[in-house]
Amino acid sequence: MLENLDIVPFILSFKLAAVTTVILFILSLPLAWYLSQSTAKKKPFLEAVTALPIVLPPSVLGFYILVVLSPNSVVGAFFETLFGVKLVFSFTGLVVASCFYSLPFMVQPLQSGFESLNKHMLEASYLAGKSRLQTVFRIALPNIKPSLVTALIITFAHTVGEFGVVLMVGGSIPGETKVASVAIYEMVEVMEYGTAHIYSAVMVLMSFIVLLSVYIFNHTQRKIGLPS
Repeated sequence: MLENLDIVPFILSFKLAAVTTVILFILSLPLAWYLSQSTAKKKPFLEAVTALPIVLPPSVLGFYILVVLSPNSVVGAFFETLFGVKLVFSFTGLVVASCFYSLPFMVQPLQSGFESLNKHMLEASYLAGKSRLQTVFRIALPNIKPSLVTALIITFAHTVGEFGVVLMVGGSIPGETKVASVAIYEMVEVMEYGTAHIYSAVMVLMSFIVLLSVYIFNHTQRKIGLPS
């Protein structure tokens, strides 16, 4: 059975997770920093919007993302006309949808890490003539390694396990949008339980290893006296 195992859905899942994690880190870093330092009245609103994908059913989120990215929408028409890129039922569309779906899993650990920093350390950096950008990259990020690692790993793992949003926005195109979670769903539908068991076991094992790595890393950081 193993020799007939199609590994393409796994490759697509990992590729999607890697691309999404990199993009989300770049986009979330300034947002998390702003939320951690801001006392503006709009902060709770921004935090609620950022956390929304956690509580929304994936079908609801996937439906609205599908509407926004469709060729009939302003966004979908813009990308198709200007770049010739179709966002729905494509890998590009999956990346966009995954960035929305996994946003809180990147922003919230980074924000918590920044909020745990000693304010005097940041003020000393500014007094020493460092810009805000230099302070973030040279002072803040090196001192929130546990939060940084947690954000990156959890975002990657969460994206690998996506199903509802991925299915609605990407469908199931072999080699293009058919990721591991969708492949498992289809095997269950046609009652290929043996193959579904193998795919599912791989996903469970990978998720456990990821979580175990996070806990071991954070435990090690606590032992050497760094904030987790």
